[in-house]
Amino acid sequence: ITGLIRADRGKVHIDNIPIDDLLTTWNSKIAYLPQEIFLIDNTLEKNIALGVEDCDIDHKLVKSSLEKAQLTGLVGQLKDGVKTMLGERGIRLSGGQRQRVALARALYHRREILIMDESTSALDSETEKEIVSEVRRLKGEMTIIIIAHRYSTVEFCDRILKLGKGLIISSGSSSEMLK
Repeated sequence: ITGLIRADRGKVHIDNIPIDDLLTTWNSKIAYLPQEIFLIDNTLEKNIALGVEDCDIDHKLVKSSLEKAQLTGLVGQLKDGVKTMLGERGIRLSGGQRQRVALARALYHRREILIMDESTSALDSETEKEIVSEVRRLKGEMTIIIIAHRYSTVEFCDRILKLGKGLIISSGSSSEMLK
């Protein structure tokens, strides 16, 4: 879907254009949340505005992104707020907090498409519910693609595709798929 791995069979098209012809534009629209989140050994703020020079960071947008990702409580607990160092790979954060930082990053960079690739599979069920609830609030603001094994992760989706051996074996609404 992201175009980072070439298909060995078939083709991926976006609006009838081969994805290979659109990679730069396409990837600038995507926020990718894998199971293992990439965080740098820097501040919370720098992890959210990843890739943006210090002088260009939009502090209002950082604050808004933190609010939407439900991280304001965490920021209030941190000694230096958004200027708190997170440690190597975000070692000072829980798995759920790391997922929320990645979500705040996607919101900060105003991506149009959010791809969650098994991003809640390593979380306990309560934390998974919280993350899914936060993502659910984004419905209608961005396109959300969720790859998951647990039905509870995708039950709010408009359309669910079930795959088997590389093929779509069934698809439908949440209620149709539950049957």
